[in-house]
Amino acid sequence: MTTWNPTQYLLFGNERLRPALDLLARIPSETPNAVYDLGCGTGAATVLLKERWPHAHVTGVDSSAEMLARARALGKDIAWEAADLAAWQPDTPADVFFSNAAFHWLDGHDTLFPHLLKGLKSGGALAVQMPQNFSAPTHTSISDTVRGGPWRRKLEPLLREHPTHEASVYYDILCPHVASLDIWETTYHHVLSGENPVVEWTKGSILRPLLAQLDEAEARAFLEDYGARVCKAYPQGRDGKTVLPFKRLFFIAVR
Repeated sequence: MTTWNPTQYLLFGNERLRPALDLLARIPSETPNAVYDLGCGTGAATVLLKERWPHAHVTGVDSSAEMLARARALGKDIAWEAADLAAWQPDTPADVFFSNAAFHWLDGHDTLFPHLLKGLKSGGALAVQMPQNFSAPTHTSISDTVRGGPWRRKLEPLLREHPTHEASVYYDILCPHVASLDIWETTYHHVLSGENPVVEWTKGSILRPLLAQLDEAEARAFLEDYGARVCKAYPQGRDGKTVLPFKRLFFIAVR
């Protein structure tokens, strides 16, 4: 199991939270009783759910002990649950399932999402955001670095090059099970500071499982190789800032 570093992940906390805000704003539920944040991480988005629906019973669910420890430290009136989302279901039907940047870590979306929908009440909403940037240099440079170095045999089986589908595929997966479905994509243009901030961005997410397999010297060499690739793809502007375009996929399925 990958060990997550909440501090590294939160280096770009505002940028990572913005899609959660956009998703939350479009959920049609007015007064839900049971709300779950699936893959809650550090709990930043879970707090937003509680603020929107203060009378709801809000639960954050995650498989990372490190992330849940950070979430519990928030001291909010929120329940926290350790669970594997691949097999998770609520004890009783829920009103809202919310997930910001979690389900791209899991396979089998064609069965996973219909399974989750069964855990919703009639009229309940499954609201999901996933990165859709896997064909961009942020991610293709990871594959190139893996295959171009001495760590290839060790790391190549861990690559997740195409963990999400096109929007039309999710339409076909979800539509037979729901009363209404809203799907859209947004490309955010994050303005980042630092020497090579794209490396710091990916270190907090997609690079974690790979770096965990390397010793200190290997990890340093890997990051130097990857960093040289993404520095060319995302150069600093004249003001010293780096613009990172990042596409994300959203859907809200109402049962």
